[in-house]
Amino acid sequence: MTPITAPNLTQRAPRSMRVRLGNYAILPRLLDKCRAELAGTSGEFHYNCPLDQHWFRFTGVDAAELKKEVATGKGDGELLEWIQANAPLKRSPWEIITWSEYHDRRGPDSDAETFAYFAGAVGKLTLTREDIRTWADLLDLDDHVTFGGKA
Repeated sequence: MTPITAPNLTQRAPRSMRVRLGNYAILPRLLDKCRAELAGTSGEFHYNCPLDQHWFRFTGVDAAELKKEVATGKGDGELLEWIQANAPLKRSPWEIITWSEYHDRRGPDSDAETFAYFAGAVGKLTLTREDIRTWADLLDLDDHVTFGGKA
């Protein structure tokens, strides 16, 4: 097996949480972060962060066990096969699609603390963008600005 090259997340962002693998949102991003962490190139990105933990709870996959599989050098398709065979929570295709679409559209909770955090994070990146309404929007914008893009 040819080892997979880890992304250097000090030079570019991981894939968007909107990118799908096996219809799972978040999964390609967390695989990028895991590979980078294993290679020592994760920069300020963290594997098994709160966003990743949504995916781990949904699938029942243990973050440490997945990290061991990633360390073997498997590609995305091979890892998806491993996940499908080993995930404790067997999800139907419609559950995966619905869950992923929810995360694409999920905004800050209605409690004041979460909303204030979200508004503050957007405000650090832009004072003019009114289209940043979801966590996916915020992450994509943050990734873009972090690596030299303009808001």
